[in-house]
Amino acid sequence: MNWPLVILVGSQLLFSTGDLLARTYMRKYGFSVATFLSLWFAVYFTIRTIAMFGQLYVFTSVQLGKTMALFGAVSIVLSNVLGLLVLKEVLSPVSYAAVALAVAAFMVMAVR
Repeated sequence: MNWPLVILVGSQLLFSTGDLLARTYMRKYGFSVATFLSLWFAVYFTIRTIAMFGQLYVFTSVQLGKTMALFGAVSIVLSNVLGLLVLKEVLSPVSYAAVALAVAAFMVMAVR
């Protein structure tokens, strides 16, 4: 099994989970001191910290250019899948074609 790739995808999933959590709670409670002292923020911060350790592991295991290309491709795919499934955000077919092209470009860069 290619552990750096598994950890890369897992890290991006954690970052995206944290982003969805922040989007929900920041809209609800706003940008205030109380927001940053709440339980949800501690959970958010913990998730992001774990994801950062995964990202640092990948940086030490894979060449920087390939790493960033893979993070970009995984991020684009995950954000669009989560946007569709969780947030019910539907893009136009042209936008999905653009996402596919962006992923293809990142993948070409990652495998070369």
